Amino acid sequence: MNVIRMLLRMIWRGLFFLNGAITLILLFPAFYVLLLKEAWFPLVFRLKRFWASLLIGNVGIRCKVMQMPELDPAKAYVICPNHSSFLDIVLMYRVFRQYFHFMGKAELKKVPLFNKFFDRMNILVDRQSIIGSHRAFKRAADDIDKGISIAIFPEATIPECSPQMSRFKNGAFKLAIEKQIPIIPVVFLDNWHLLPDTKGKWCKGGPGTSRVIVHKPVSTTGLTENDLNQLKSDVFEIIQKTLREYKCIP
Repeated sequence: MNVIRMLLRMIWRGLFFLNGAITLILLFPAFYVLLLKEAWFPLVFRLKRFWASLLIGNVGIRCKVMQMPELDPAKAYVICPNHSSFLDIVLMYRVFRQYFHFMGKAELKKVPLFNKFFDRMNILVDRQSIIGSHRAFKRAADDIDKGISIAIFPEATIPECSPQMSRFKNGAFKLAIEKQIPIIPVVFLDNWHLLPDTKGKWCKGGPGTSRVIVHKPVSTTGLTENDLNQLKSDVFEIIQKTLREYKCIP
């Protein structure tokens, strides 16, 4: 029975990524054209939301937003979700209707097709390069000045210990303090077992409901760089407390 279950999960994972590739190939011409002009990027965002619906809906994943505060559509935010699965990226487009840009690791450039629309519109960070990191930070600051929110996974990558979180990096909090804009903590409760991404879990996962908690924005008004560690700790605790409340972690 365990072998059959494992086989079914492997087939499901294969279908998930095959579905993602096929739908992206079908939509790629539209992405390519709309990415030619920055003025069309909001249309790209809408198309990504549609693609995300196809990606999860076709394989039996449902997104359930259990809590969503009222956000000011004219205001920019730094959005900070926990990171436990590839699903986190996809579901961000289902959770937020408000236009945002992702800040992600430079390794995404290596993913065929996916890299084409991620690099042009979103922000890739080469953390091995001081110049590259500075350039990405400046681009994010410029986007915020235009009223565009920035989504950053504060853990930077999916930890092997997920759903336990790893230590947060400084980038998201430094950016929020410098631009004096609020941080939105986001908690994905189920993605770590719906589509595990860590080593040794390639035969796990399956369809189901992804529950999402979006917390009220955390103000950074009046904070300075001296408050960075405390802000980082506060946001970490908000997310960790929610994971514990829903028994995702002990």
